[in-house]
Amino acid sequence: AIFFGGIDPSIRGEVWPFLLHYYSYDSTSQEREAWRLQKRTHYHDIQQRRLSMSPEEHSEFWRKVQFTVDKDVVRTDRSNHFFRGENNPNVEIMRRILLNYAVFNPDMGYCQGMSDLVAPLLTEIQDESDTFWCFVGLMENTIFISSPRDEDMERQLMYLRELLRLMLPRFHQHLTRLGEDGLQLLFCHRWILLCFKREFPDTEALRMWEACWAHYQTDYFHLFLCVAIIVLYGEDVTEQQLATDQMLLHFSNLSMHMNGELVLRKARSLLYQFRLLPRIPCSLHDLCKLCGPGMWDSRYIPTVECSGEHPDSQSCPYGGTSTPQPSSPSPSSTPSPSPNPTPTPPPEGKKGSKTRDIFTFRKQS
Repeated sequence: AIFFGGIDPSIRGEVWPFLLHYYSYDSTSQEREAWRLQKRTHYHDIQQRRLSMSPEEHSEFWRKVQFTVDKDVVRTDRSNHFFRGENNPNVEIMRRILLNYAVFNPDMGYCQGMSDLVAPLLTEIQDESDTFWCFVGLMENTIFISSPRDEDMERQLMYLRELLRLMLPRFHQHLTRLGEDGLQLLFCHRWILLCFKREFPDTEALRMWEACWAHYQTDYFHLFLCVAIIVLYGEDVTEQQLATDQMLLHFSNLSMHMNGELVLRKARSLLYQFRLLPRIPCSLHDLCKLCGPGMWDSRYIPTVECSGEHPDSQSCPYGGTSTPQPSSPSPSSTPSPSPNPTPTPPPEGKKGSKTRDIFTFRKQS
């Protein structure tokens, strides 16, 4: 229900802790209150560790973490009434949460963009300790990208390129013609890094967050949102054959001018159509592996088809079947039936469509 309908804003503060794994879904109100008290004590201990650093430790912490946090928090969501005005105590609370998180998780520390994620949590939950632990859950249970050079970022860009190759071949061909710069997908880095927060008003961006947090059939719904934006607003890129810098400008200019509800509906449709594919390339095999069993709950389980782009050309790590290249038979040769023919998917229903046609889109009016 959350994936399709979102959460009423009046109860986000109560529901988000469940989505972010702070509360167990089967917990009672008494158990949750006891848990809150326990975690509040833990949070206080983390803060005391930060405040009791030696001068040498504090100097290093200031250089690596606090200097950047102090710069970021004073310019995060200042138009939001919750953080508006000079000496706003909520800005200081956000600062403490981010500094304490860097102590709690020194391997991650603080990365630019975290303040953009904490701010909405604090606005809705309005409790320092609860917001901190919800932020911990967000970091542990979602795919956070710390920088454009992050390994996870490159992996997600690879998935996105493959989704575009599958769903929008014409757009992908344009990127290929642009070369390496085009395939870097620079125009969508901000979408992924800041979870669409700079592209849509908060009311729409938070609906997208909730759809992603629902983990409905994939942990990568944000990539389907990226494809949906390109489907709905990227036609000029291919029609006008825009260069890389022009493409970046085109999508940047769309910030706060796109219809978030339309993008959400299109992304859900793309995910649905992806699930109906009789075959998926092995390069997209991992898109839903974190969701556990039951993802492919339709009548036909798709075949994994090897893309052939592996360091070990002898085998596909996902067990994908490779499509043999046709060869020219000699005049004397006689074709023989394949011993292992590719299984044929069942016929589509009345509302179905052929695989090669399901990603044909009509121009939005």
